[in-house]
Amino acid sequence: MKLRPEILASPVYRQGRPASDDAFKLSSNENPFAPLPAVLAAVTAELEINRYPDATAASLRGALAARLGTTADEVIIGSGSVALLQQFILAAAGPGDEVAYAWRSFEAYPTMVTVAGATSVQVPNRADGGHDLEALAAAITPRTRVAIVCSPNNPTGVTVTAEEFATFMDAVPSDLLVLLDEAYAEFVRDPEAVDGRTLVGRYPNLVILRTFSKAYGLAGLRVGWATGPEAILDAARATAIPLAVTGVAQAAAHASLQAEAELLERVEAIARRRGTLIAALREQGWNIPASESNFIWLALGEHTFDAAERFFDAGLVTRPFAGDGVRISIGEEESLAPLLAQAAEILSDLPAGHPARAA
Repeated sequence: MKLRPEILASPVYRQGRPASDDAFKLSSNENPFAPLPAVLAAVTAELEINRYPDATAASLRGALAARLGTTADEVIIGSGSVALLQQFILAAAGPGDEVAYAWRSFEAYPTMVTVAGATSVQVPNRADGGHDLEALAAAITPRTRVAIVCSPNNPTGVTVTAEEFATFMDAVPSDLLVLLDEAYAEFVRDPEAVDGRTLVGRYPNLVILRTFSKAYGLAGLRVGWATGPEAILDAARATAIPLAVTGVAQAAAHASLQAEAELLERVEAIARRRGTLIAALREQGWNIPASESNFIWLALGEHTFDAAERFFDAGLVTRPFAGDGVRISIGEEESLAPLLAQAAEILSDLPAGHPARAA
């Protein structure tokens, strides 16, 4: 069978290990709270599954546009922000082109670039797990068609500041498509972090992407959105799989916007829990990046898989990234005690001078 060799060589995206009923699933950055009754009611009311959904998601686009102060044509809906990322990459890059992004970052980026036939240019993160935007800007060549900025960065949780992002946008060509991936933006509490909502309409080459999967708790329904210049969004619409966003997902997203105040109270609880966990881990002696997401990062290097197995044996399903570290989602309050107990044991076994140890 004649298949593309670069596709065959690409790693397949794999979810974290399944969790048993008595384990905590801390591997997929999901919202641990159950859906709100109003969201469940909206989903139930939309269960006319023998009919196709509105392919344009016009009502949801209109609701988001009203919040953003833009037009509905400057909003696009996709089956999660990852699907939209793929659409924009396909619209802009092909064989012979380059897509530049920080690394390590979202694990799907390399495969999406390969699927487009383009070449990845990976720019190493800073020592603190944040983007080196100066180096990313320097990596732009005449072949570069897309640059991706992930803030907060997945899996390290570190944000890009508004000042850093403005400097980056001033440094790159105005015809370079910049994708600001803000899948975890609702968890950010740092006032200096970039906020894509404040940049709407400012740059002719910027697209801002967000999702309902994380903060809004709709990971199982797959719905995300992006905003940017209409011409760029139209190009992405041309690369979309038709009817990918279900009517159920659109209804749930609408209901989530209407219940936003209650949902964001849950987000605040997760942010407080994150702060508690980071403080406790640092007190143990861990070197923890300043996460502004709903996960934390342990830069365990060659000890990554051993640590993930030890967490698993303790009833904690985490997400290991070979040779780099373990990402741990902020889950239920009850997960903190066993997590901290196992983390202390793992730390005690790390050699002196390991980067995961605080200096």
